[in-house]
Amino acid sequence: MFSTTANILTFFRILLIPVLVVSFYIGTPAWRFTAAIVFIVGCITDYLDGYVARTYSQISRLGQFLDPMADKLLVSTTLLLLAGFERISRYSLIPAIIILSREILVSGLREHLSEIHVTLSVSRLAKWKTGVQMLAICLLFVGDTADIVSLARNVGEVMLWGAAVLTVVTGYKYIAASMRYF
Repeated sequence: MFSTTANILTFFRILLIPVLVVSFYIGTPAWRFTAAIVFIVGCITDYLDGYVARTYSQISRLGQFLDPMADKLLVSTTLLLLAGFERISRYSLIPAIIILSREILVSGLREHLSEIHVTLSVSRLAKWKTGVQMLAICLLFVGDTADIVSLARNVGEVMLWGAAVLTVVTGYKYIAASMRYF
């Protein structure tokens, strides 16, 4: 089932989520740093599993399903933790809500389209969106663990807004591409 390196990396990313949550809840400076490292490792495995799958012809139906789910789980969990622990400003809840709403919408679209055997491919812009939101979250984590709190947090929140804009654009494109199947 998880017989390819790419799928193992994706599954590993999912297994990092409980470690991230526990680290976040313990909340000491060392554990906040651990949470940041765990999230960064998750981001690196996101890149690696795609690279390995393409380079070594390990693309599978399981991987095509699991990889976007792992991304959504990692980002959604982290955004909820940042919001719940008030580590982002109240205004930055808006892009977090936009990002989470789009993820649910696109998952629903993919599910509907899979029932009629249509694949909704990930666009290059959607990959950029994922990269921007992961970098924003990394900066928000760093802002929570280092002496440069305000700079990293401010840049992270600005990037979160940028990710929200990309989220709206890519969400619209996915909806437009799938409308002919409704």
